Amino acid sequence: MQKLSIEIENYLTVCQDLKGLSPLTLKAYAIDLKQFYAFMQHKDCLSKECMIEYIDVLHKQYKPKSAKRKIACVKAFYHFMETENIIDNNPFHKIQIKYKEPIMLPKTIPLSSIETILKYGYQQYKYANSAYQKQVSLRNIIILELLFSTGMRVSEISNLKLENIDLKSNNIYIFGKGSKERIMCIANKEISLLIKDYLESRRFNSKYLFINKIGNNYSEQSIRNMVNAYAKAAGVELHITPHMFRHTFATALLDEDVNLRYIQQLLGHSSIVTTQIYTHISTNKIRQILEDKHPRNRFNL
Repeated sequence: MQKLSIEIENYLTVCQDLKGLSPLTLKAYAIDLKQFYAFMQHKDCLSKECMIEYIDVLHKQYKPKSAKRKIACVKAFYHFMETENIIDNNPFHKIQIKYKEPIMLPKTIPLSSIETILKYGYQQYKYANSAYQKQVSLRNIIILELLFSTGMRVSEISNLKLENIDLKSNNIYIFGKGSKERIMCIANKEISLLIKDYLESRRFNSKYLFINKIGNNYSEQSIRNMVNAYAKAAGVELHITPHMFRHTFATALLDEDVNLRYIQQLLGHSSIVTTQIYTHISTNKIRQILEDKHPRNRFNL
């Protein structure tokens, strides 16, 4: 199985150099294939029977979504070995994998809570005592505003570069998952003005829009910590994450009767199927329809 370890390294190199996968995706692939290699060390072949056994092990140890991802990673690796003539037969051609993922409804933030968090952010900026505190609080306000007004992923916010922002047209050019590009508009002029003020106040020159105290890009984890800290300080009891802003963005637009295809484009989803999850959580819209449209509410008893 030493040869298998070498082929895994070769495959990861191909994923990085030729497929252009993101560092996070590469890290996940490396973890999944390391786990697969550990299992296969006790086997003497790459047979169909071994793969069925490994799939069973994954389903026993992980939730359906995690197991599905790990199986997909190994399946892609087998396809690579087949294409490179490293293996004669790909067992996945003869394996039928059936798994049903439970529908996990995205967690959203009440709009009143978002307003409370934003108000707290603006208060922090108003009462900042130093130029640096003003810069930091202004940066945090803009991040919160963009999370809510654009539905951008935390990774997209963290890696946003100056060259990706056009304040004349108020457009943001976002490079999301799989290096897919989409254009997002800054529809609120106040946010655009805040960005201009922030850029003028920065102490460091950096290619990234949002930077930390030493001039590096503001990391994803730092954004998560900031969002959670602001929510707690504002008195919001719900545990808030940046991704919940994305879910709230999509749900709010759906509640306002925005076509699902537009929401798909705004979120950068490759498939409409991914976006359709939001049709399950529009409780406010369902309530409005039943209150306004159901004939029972017009009965005079």
